Amino acid sequence: MHSWLTLNVLLAEEAAPAVQDPSPWGMMMPMVLIGAFFYFIVLRPQASEKKKHQNVLDALKKNDRVVTAGGIIGSVANISNDGKEITLKVDDNTRIKFRRSSISSVLTDEKDDAAKS
Repeated sequence: MHSWLTLNVLLAEEAAPAVQDPSPWGMMMPMVLIGAFFYFIVLRPQASEKKKHQNVLDALKKNDRVVTAGGIIGSVANISNDGKEITLKVDDNTRIKFRRSSISSVLTDEKDDAAKS
């Protein structure tokens, strides 16, 4: 049994290819591929959505119906001079000030019709 085990070990050592030092490029390639995957799957679409949302916020004007991040629906009554604060008219006598960045979306007639259905 001992000779059989020794023979298998010797044959396994002969059959194994010689181990070479991996090149630096070969070691970096998986990291480069993971980085590219992360960029195209996560970062690029997120930047695109952020840009679209910023364009929507920049285009806000008086009487636009909006939804805040907290879910409050109202219409824009006033935009401050610096453009950072928006006053929403929630009810006939209720006005609330919000930061422009807290506006999550602008309601259009299509969205209103879908919500009523």
